[in-house]
Amino acid sequence: MNPREVKTIDDAKKIVEERGLSHVKLGLFDNDGVMRGKYLSREKFFSSLDGGFSFCDVVLGWDSKDQLYDNVSYTGWHTGYPDAPARVLPDTCRELPFEDGMLLFLGEFSEKAEEVCPRGTLRRVLDKASDMGFDAFAALEYEFFMFDETPDSVREKHYKDLKPMTPGWFGYSMIRNSTHADLYHQILDMSEQMDFSIEGLHTETGPGVLEAAIAVDSAMNAGDKGGLFKTFMKVLAQHNGLMATFMAKWSNDFPGQSGHIHISLRNKDGSGSAFYDPSKKHNMSDTQRHFLAGQQKLMPEFLCMTSPTINSFSRMIPGFWAPTDATWAVDNRTTALRIIPGSDKSQRVENRLGSADANPYLALAAAIGAGLVGLEHKWEPEAEITGNAYAQEHPAHLALPRTLWDAAQALKASDAARDLFGDQFVEHFAASREWEEREFRKHITDWEMDRYFEII
Repeated sequence: MNPREVKTIDDAKKIVEERGLSHVKLGLFDNDGVMRGKYLSREKFFSSLDGGFSFCDVVLGWDSKDQLYDNVSYTGWHTGYPDAPARVLPDTCRELPFEDGMLLFLGEFSEKAEEVCPRGTLRRVLDKASDMGFDAFAALEYEFFMFDETPDSVREKHYKDLKPMTPGWFGYSMIRNSTHADLYHQILDMSEQMDFSIEGLHTETGPGVLEAAIAVDSAMNAGDKGGLFKTFMKVLAQHNGLMATFMAKWSNDFPGQSGHIHISLRNKDGSGSAFYDPSKKHNMSDTQRHFLAGQQKLMPEFLCMTSPTINSFSRMIPGFWAPTDATWAVDNRTTALRIIPGSDKSQRVENRLGSADANPYLALAAAIGAGLVGLEHKWEPEAEITGNAYAQEHPAHLALPRTLWDAAQALKASDAARDLFGDQFVEHFAASREWEEREFRKHITDWEMDRYFEII
């Protein structure tokens, strides 16, 4: 039985028995999109399929460095970090590379924990889309740098003077992808084996940087595929004595790393794309126009869901391929939202604000949810940008928050966010971003030492 043919609990049990596995691997994603998991015995896995399982809710109460939030109400020392209920998702079964027939299944939190679960948050948005008569589809693109380093070597170097896998600026290089063809083939083979098929893989501009475009799928599947790609790209790199980073911007000298989000809606009644209308300019239907308006208007309020780290904001500077205001245009890569005219199958909108460090589920929830609100209220977008958006002045209400703290405050104050994602999620996630900002403020940077130590 092929792992991707598994759809039901009975299917999941059958494939485990067919392979004679004593254990399987089970994983889920935390606030930051970091995959957490464990091996489960066959007996424990089967009982989890039937009745759910428990997972310590500390993974929803700590940061990416396992430091405990001190400002959230959902979990903490005040609750004793109990186990939270969760469920296995049989239809997420994957073959695991490097593990000789081992299977991976995804899980997600349920009951009360689902209110703050990233995957559960995306589901609430997609349920809203369904209630409005639409199925949402998405495709994620990731830029990531590869280094000739190991987890030990980067620490020994204190993350300085790191050696990229390849030197120089060489976008779309046939030399690089031919010289390193074995690695590229491993990436492509893994993407097929684990069902996050890559439709384009190439070098980007900068030393050791690649870009992978994951094929379109339903939005929930796209979230799964984004999380799996980021996780197992790092695994594959380390198996090759390399490291991959999805930091938004790791160096002052090179462009940041994006996580662009392509989105389309299709009518549930089978009548095709809700975005495509060949009778309108750029084939842009009224539905797509209102959806675009929602994305534009709510982008400042939802920013910390697509730019969730301190480092995310280092990427958003003019002239480095990351937008700084909530602008839009047709096929213009200097704006935050790019309308891509096409056919019934390809008409879509690209959110270019998303960064590679974002949690895929939350980035999708923000991008799709904002559009649905605009559609619901029949909002109209601002005037289309022509030319270089970086070189123009834009209305003040289109300005994006400049720090993670400000972005967290915008999310907390957003009525639209609370209606879409729920009060519990908004309070919890905003608090986690405030924590992130406070952790950063505890540290003195090299820039501060160089600037102030002698002179001030």
